[in-house]
Amino acid sequence: MYSHKIDDPSFDKYIRNSQKWKFQFSLIIAAMVITGFFLYGAFSDEMDNPEALQIGLGIGLMFVVVGFFSGLSKQKRSWDGTVVNKKTKIVLKDIGYQGSKAECIVYTVYIKSETGKVHEIRSENDATLFNYYQIGERVRWHERLKSYEKFDKSGDTIIFCNACAFMHSIEENTCRNCGCPLLK
Repeated sequence: MYSHKIDDPSFDKYIRNSQKWKFQFSLIIAAMVITGFFLYGAFSDEMDNPEALQIGLGIGLMFVVVGFFSGLSKQKRSWDGTVVNKKTKIVLKDIGYQGSKAECIVYTVYIKSETGKVHEIRSENDATLFNYYQIGERVRWHERLKSYEKFDKSGDTIIFCNACAFMHSIEENTCRNCGCPLLK
């Protein structure tokens, strides 16, 4: 059954800390961009300050705005669904070296929501999530955590943290990585 631990205050703390980190990271990137453009304007023959500094300030401001809005929590509702299909596919991916390609296995789990929309969980070269979900299983999407919870975990040997996605043994109760309760 779905866990009532989803309402634990640890999840709210985790979300707040993630939002703060996103904004702080955007400030750091913005400062680096502004500094980089200022130095480019000071030492380059192609562009002088204040033109280079103004461009850096504009780009830096964009990073701050993106960081601010990405940190805002959009509280959409959770929904229930069912695993309806699973597929594997071998694709060739560019490995970035002189046009070289390597085989990659893409694992996809298809979940149909109660409204009929089909959602996908994809992973490359790692079948852990693919094997974790079975066709016919009921799942719940927790929007604020951007993660799925299985309804029946009774036969499982592992469980994923719904906050940080860290994998644990089913016997554990709290995530070793983020401190949030495991939903079981």
